[in-house]
Amino acid sequence: MTPLMIALQFLTAIPIRLSRSPKAEESGASLLWYPVVGFLVGLLLLLVQWSVAGLPILLQAALVLAFWVALTGGLHLDGLADTVDAWVGGHGDREKTLAIMKDPASGPMGVLALVLVLLIKFAALVTVIEMNLWWALLIAPWIGRWLLPALLLTTQYVRPGGLGQVLSEHIPRIWLPAVLFVHGFAMMVIGGFGWLLAVLLLGAVWRALIKRRVGGTTGDTAGALVELGEALALVGLVWANGPFVS
Repeated sequence: MTPLMIALQFLTAIPIRLSRSPKAEESGASLLWYPVVGFLVGLLLLLVQWSVAGLPILLQAALVLAFWVALTGGLHLDGLADTVDAWVGGHGDREKTLAIMKDPASGPMGVLALVLVLLIKFAALVTVIEMNLWWALLIAPWIGRWLLPALLLTTQYVRPGGLGQVLSEHIPRIWLPAVLFVHGFAMMVIGGFGWLLAVLLLGAVWRALIKRRVGGTTGDTAGALVELGEALALVGLVWANGPFVS
């Protein structure tokens, strides 16, 4: 179960310590478990929402969102901020974009991106709770951690060194497509097809944009896709289940 532990350790703030340093092949195999970790995060979000169901809806949504950020350690939010800063500050230049992305400091555009994405998530969570769309809480983190291995599977990793390169070089290319298909089908059965199509389109557009700008993906651009995919999934599920839909 080492690959699962690696996935939990990387994708969540749960204090997991491995008894030894993982092998490169085990790190690569952890990608098979990313959607499972997303599903578990969704279950925990459901548990939190049900535990505070007696509170006002706005407060429920705020607590669920705060727990969501804390549980994931803000990992992908950091990637979103770095990506937006680099995208704006890079002015279309590949090397400048990668250099800015590597800078741990967040500029005003990165902070603005965080505020907007968290605001969209919060507003969507309010509606999800009002409409009792419990499956949206389950699906949003699930699809986010589905998109990440899907991007690494289909896109060259362009920043040498680090965990991202190890994952990219040791992707289980035989098993991962099957795992992604099973999880994708399960999410479609639970939540429908329209929202999933929108998220897949986002993934395709995002992949095209980052390939054009930097030639592939980095950990930051992958993290940004997770956040954007989660936000779009929440909005799409609300839209698909709203009273304005015939």
